[in-house]
Amino acid sequence: MDKYGLIGYPLGHSFSIGYFNEKFHNEHINAVYINFEIPSIDGFIEVIDSNPELCGLNVTIPYKEQVMDYLDSLSPEAEAIGAVNVIRVTHKGSKTLLKGFNSDVIGFTRSIEPLLERHHKKALILGTGGASKAVNYGLKSLGLETMFVSRTKREGVLTYDEVTPALIREYNVVVNCTPLGMYPNADVCPALPYEAMDSHTLLYDLLYNPDETLFMAKGRERGAVVKNGLEMLLLQAFASWEFWNGKEQK
Repeated sequence: MDKYGLIGYPLGHSFSIGYFNEKFHNEHINAVYINFEIPSIDGFIEVIDSNPELCGLNVTIPYKEQVMDYLDSLSPEAEAIGAVNVIRVTHKGSKTLLKGFNSDVIGFTRSIEPLLERHHKKALILGTGGASKAVNYGLKSLGLETMFVSRTKREGVLTYDEVTPALIREYNVVVNCTPLGMYPNADVCPALPYEAMDSHTLLYDLLYNPDETLFMAKGRERGAVVKNGLEMLLLQAFASWEFWNGKEQK
């Protein structure tokens, strides 16, 4: 039986295990999807070595960048983004080859593109982790200018204190790539001047649990267009399956 899985820590909120096992059952595919919850990236090699039936992995927080050091090759997108969330495992004799891909960028761009209007020219990206790198790559590929926002001050990155009402009106696409607002901590949200938002504002949250985060709700109250990350997850899953099976066309 072929085996697929997810590495990350923690994995209690995982969407993938239910999605893929249902797919395998419905399509009579002789495979199983397993969560590999590893507290440290040091456990990655053990996952590979102890699961010879493994054909592919998804990668989630906090290992999208760390796992790259263990791979034999990368897709051009994964290399450019600097983060991997899909690994194809190929067995050639006694050798195991690992190739990294990024389906975040595919899922995100296909999901947000239909919502973009002519007045959407600049975007704020909240967070600086692996997912935010894919979001940045995707937004730029769609022609938007981007700026990162983080709690920590560094070169080329704004802090939340620097996000003024005027900036929100200029950078009227805001993508939340942080875990702020994720269940069970649904009563928190990024500290932004929501009062500056209006019908020209687009808020996109990579989170999908709850369906509407506080970030989305506060924007919607001001007339903003809002969307969560569920469709992005589904599109990522489609792309993962194609990568695992060698179908690398977008």
